[in-house]
Amino acid sequence: MWWIPVAILAVPLIILVLIYNGLIAKKNQVANVFGTIDVMLKKRFDLVPQLVATVKGYMKHEREVLEEITQMRARAMQGITDEEQVAMDGRMTEALNKVMLAVENYPDLKASGNFLHLQRTMTELEEQISAARRAYNAAVMDYNNAVEMFPTNIVAGMMSYKTKRYFEIPAEQREAVKVEV
Repeated sequence: MWWIPVAILAVPLIILVLIYNGLIAKKNQVANVFGTIDVMLKKRFDLVPQLVATVKGYMKHEREVLEEITQMRARAMQGITDEEQVAMDGRMTEALNKVMLAVENYPDLKASGNFLHLQRTMTELEEQISAARRAYNAAVMDYNNAVEMFPTNIVAGMMSYKTKRYFEIPAEQREAVKVEV
C-alpha cells in the first residue's frame, strides 16, 4: 500500500516534466527554424551588393530604391532583433520586387549574363526563404498553441514564455499584381 502515495506524487510530477520538456522542444524548434531563415537572409544580403552594382549603371531613375536596399542591408549587418529582422525581411522583399519589376524597362540589363545569373540566384533563394517561412510559421503555431492551451499554458506562464509573431506578408504585397499590356 505504500506505492499509492508514491504514485499520487509521481504521476503529476511526470506530467509536469513532460509538459516542461515539450515546451522546451517547441521553443528550440522555433529557434532552429528561425536560424535557418537567418542564414538564408544573410545569403540574400550578401547578394544585394552584387545586384545593386550590376543594375546601378542602368537604373538611373530607380536610385532611391537601390539606396534603400543598401541602407537596409547595412542595418541588418549591424545586428538586429528577431522582431526587427521579421519586419526588415518584408521591406527588403518589397524593395527587391520593385527592382525586378523596374528591370523590365531596361532591355540591355535583361540581356546581361551577370544580371541573369543574379536573378536566377535571387529567385531560387526567395523560394528557399519562402519555404523556410512556412516551416517557421508551422513551428510558431505549435509553440503558440502550447503556450496558450491548457494545461501547458500554466507551465508556460511559470516559465515566462510568450507567444511569438509569425512571418507575415505586408499588406502592400497582398494586393493583386497590376500587369500592363
